[in-house]
Amino acid sequence: MNTAPGAPVTAYVALGANLGDAPAALRQALNDLGTLPHTRLVRASSLYRSAPVDSSGPDYVNAVAELSTALGPYDLLAGLQGLEQAAGRDRPWRNAPRTLDLDILLYGELRQDDPVLTVPHPRMLERAFVLLPLAEIAPTVVSAAQLLKVEKQVISRLADR
Repeated sequence: MNTAPGAPVTAYVALGANLGDAPAALRQALNDLGTLPHTRLVRASSLYRSAPVDSSGPDYVNAVAELSTALGPYDLLAGLQGLEQAAGRDRPWRNAPRTLDLDILLYGELRQDDPVLTVPHPRMLERAFVLLPLAEIAPTVVSAAQLLKVEKQVISRLADR
C-alpha cells in the first residue's frame, strides 16, 4: 500500500447497515470518516431506508458521503474496512446482513477493475439507495436518466441525520 499522501481527490462513499441501531451506526461512521488520515468529510446525505437488495434481513439504512482525501484508493479502502471492523462487521457470506458497510463509489476520475477494488462501484447505477443519496449531495454526478432507471425501487428519506 502507498502510505504517502498525494494531492486531495474527491471520493464518494456509500454507507449502509441493517443490524443493530443502523441509523446510529451510520451517524458514527460519518463522524469516523473524517478521522481517517489525510481525509476530510465534505458533506453527507440524509439517511434513507430501503428493503435489502440481493440480501436478507431487516431494512437497510443508507447514506452517501463526499470526502476530500489525499489517501490513495487502496489506502482509503483499507481505512474503510478498518471502520467496518471497528463497528463489528462480520462477513459470513456474500451480501450477509451487516452492522456497517462502506463502499467506494467514485474516486476522482479513477477507472479501475481488479480483484481488490472496482471503481466506479460496479452496481451503483442499479441501486436507488445509492443514487438518491448521491444525487442529494452531488446532483451533477447523477443524471436524470440514471434516476429514472431506479424510480420503482422503494426508498424513503428518514426525518433526520
